[in-house]
Amino acid sequence: MDLSAVVAQQTAAQAAKYKSVAVEKEIPLEADVGLLTITDPNPIDAESYQADREVHLQALARDGVQALLTQVFALPTKSSIHGPLAVLPQPTTRLPRAKPLPKPRMLTKWEKFANTKGISHRKRINKVWDEDKQEWVARWGYRGKNKEAEQQWLHEIPAGKPDDYDPRAEARKARKERKNKNELARQKNLEYNSRMQAKRDEIDRSVARSRMSTASMGKFDKTLEGEKKPRGVKRKFAPNEASSNEKERSLALISKLDGKPVSKKARIDPRPNPGRTEDVLNVRKAVKFASHGAGSLALGRSLEKPKKRTMSKTARKKMGGRH
Repeated sequence: MDLSAVVAQQTAAQAAKYKSVAVEKEIPLEADVGLLTITDPNPIDAESYQADREVHLQALARDGVQALLTQVFALPTKSSIHGPLAVLPQPTTRLPRAKPLPKPRMLTKWEKFANTKGISHRKRINKVWDEDKQEWVARWGYRGKNKEAEQQWLHEIPAGKPDDYDPRAEARKARKERKNKNELARQKNLEYNSRMQAKRDEIDRSVARSRMSTASMGKFDKTLEGEKKPRGVKRKFAPNEASSNEKERSLALISKLDGKPVSKKARIDPRPNPGRTEDVLNVRKAVKFASHGAGSLALGRSLEKPKKRTMSKTARKKMGGRH
């Protein structure tokens, strides 16, 4: 028996079982390792596809996965607790958006006015470029640009200045004056804003009161553009289902009914036993009716005065007839 023939046969069987890692196509495969995708632009072989579709699709999938893994194993790696991980590059394929583009935000009144007038607002940063040091330095604060005149080692004294002229002290004094001026302007702005806010609040309260003067309590009134909805007190309702604190709420309600009245119109009955059946009469209402609204004091004075005895005409005639 020829051993070379046996080895060649086993080698061929192993080669048929394990295909090569090098994938060769007529048109090279397009790989995007960042998205872990492989695109095969080669046309489908109609004969093999019609002969056995599943085998043909598995062969195409195997070639694509093998080409992708070959490129992944060629990438740089990093260590982790789970083992070495490949560092994927940035994707090169542009995918479509899952959602539509956001709508542009509506401009505010100030932004519309600034666009029409050509006003550009840029946020002022706290860094400024120093040409002498060739670096970015702070605009204010420690070693700020505004203290440059105070920190110079050499100053030029203007003509006409006295011998004791100190340029550092003058620069510091000018900086302090600017600081105080800005602080005074800030305080004035705060006072003005507080006054304007108080006026706006008063106008809002007046508008709310005028709304409540209508028959519908402002429910059907037309609102102005940009007018805020009036805030009212929300009513609180007890839960319909039974709860654990139902007994406590009932006892609290009974204690409010039995307690002293809080309203100014309510009066405390001075009688020792106001709940008896013979005291059903409302004394205050009876006094008001008897005094024609004058009160209990006027009713007492009227009762103290003696009434004049008068006789009717028939009585006087009878008395005259007797005499």
